Amino acid sequence: MTTPTTTPPWHAAYPAPSNPDPPSITAAELLERMQQGQQPGKDFVLVDLRRNDHEGGTIRGSINLPAQSLYPTIPTLYELFAQAGVKEIIFYCTSSRGRGPRGAGWFVDHLTQRGNSQMKSLVLQNGIKGWVASGEEYTKCMDEYEKTVWST
Repeated sequence: MTTPTTTPPWHAAYPAPSNPDPPSITAAELLERMQQGQQPGKDFVLVDLRRNDHEGGTIRGSINLPAQSLYPTIPTLYELFAQAGVKEIIFYCTSSRGRGPRGAGWFVDHLTQRGNSQMKSLVLQNGIKGWVASGEEYTKCMDEYEKTVWST
């Protein structure tokens, strides 16, 4: 009789972040910044970590970098963000309970290794689900928003 093998989670191939609970930002704080004229890609970078569940839209100005391929790209992302003068990177996934904090935590670790205290790595509390659940004021600030995806 063979024993079923369990496949380890994708993130098991990488070290756990030093801080599993990185600094965060609320949807209300992010929306306020956007309404005050701060722009994703200029004043901060929004990183949507969803992969096969990337549907229903994304917060306007986000870049999609699936969490499963994030860790090895962090040094390159850091260099790009540093050269562009980006001071904050905000990570999120569906609920920001797994991939979001993990990605933000890995980036915090890299900032620490580089001795960079000027750049911040944050996680969006409650992820894209929390953003959408906050109402129309929030969904108006999404690209490719599909209401039907979120109403199930």
